[in-house]
Amino acid sequence: METMESYRHAQDGFDAVLAAVRPDQWDRPSMCAEWSVRDVAGHVIWGQHQIRAWATGEDYEEPAGAPGAPHPAVLAADDPLRTWRAAREESVAVLTPDALARITSITGIGEVPLAAIVTLLITDHIAHTWDIGYALGMDVRLAPPLVDIAFDWAQSHVVRRRGFFGPELTPPADADEQTRLLAFLGRAAWQPVPA
Repeated sequence: METMESYRHAQDGFDAVLAAVRPDQWDRPSMCAEWSVRDVAGHVIWGQHQIRAWATGEDYEEPAGAPGAPHPAVLAADDPLRTWRAAREESVAVLTPDALARITSITGIGEVPLAAIVTLLITDHIAHTWDIGYALGMDVRLAPPLVDIAFDWAQSHVVRRRGFFGPELTPPADADEQTRLLAFLGRAAWQPVPA
């Protein structure tokens, strides 16, 4: 259950950043290439629906929020924060020990227990927390234990192709672990937000 505790912590961080987004900022560009802030929210909401389906054995074939989808914003609806919180509550409720042991198949990774997907989602959540917060001028400090979990996961499983993670970047020599992780995921945390 330590993984689930870390997952809830990652979700809390994402929730805090979403709660800080002003109404006029939802359609601004995020740091996630080609996606607005609302698109990033829609993608993370999609992930909640997808893991819920894997946990329950239900079919979920909504392509709009998948990695690389052109407009995940549609899944965030008019109130992304409320939509996210509802999706989070519904998904976490079904992540029982039995569900976490269920084997599922994921592109680029293969067949793994659902608990391994939770670790992927920790990485996804903290990357997208930064994608939104940094783009909007927030000082996003990711929890060091979550950075460690995400870095370990990414170094073994990262998928580098359009719609997933970009090429690894070289961070400054004095970069902290958060900046090094983000660089590994293709994000230049040391550069100013593009105008």
